[in-house]
Amino acid sequence: MKKIDTGAPRNVLGHVISGAIASAVISGAINYKKTQNGSLNKNCAIKDTVKRASQGAIVTGSAIATTNYIGEGNYLRAFTALSIGLAGIYALEVIEEKLEEKYLTNQNIKLGEDNE
Repeated sequence: MKKIDTGAPRNVLGHVISGAIASAVISGAINYKKTQNGSLNKNCAIKDTVKRASQGAIVTGSAIATTNYIGEGNYLRAFTALSIGLAGIYALEVIEEKLEEKYLTNQNIKLGEDNE
């Protein structure tokens, strides 16, 4: 197959960090506004911001790696990098669900509630 010119290969780790920072800034600002208007408590805001930053890191790294492989003409590796990104996002969702079940529902506490 013919390669697609995607430009010079990019540093995946650098973009993982950039994705985490960008996602933290965006979700942090949104969650701060929600906290200020009372529609979200601080614990939920922090949890969501960390989760979104992690997802942003995974997605950005996966996207850059996928693009790098497409530029090399290696579509199998591109598909693999994309699949790893999808699996990473899914894993975060499952981990969150399991943590809620194990640590919070056993104590009859909903995630993000303030314990005052």
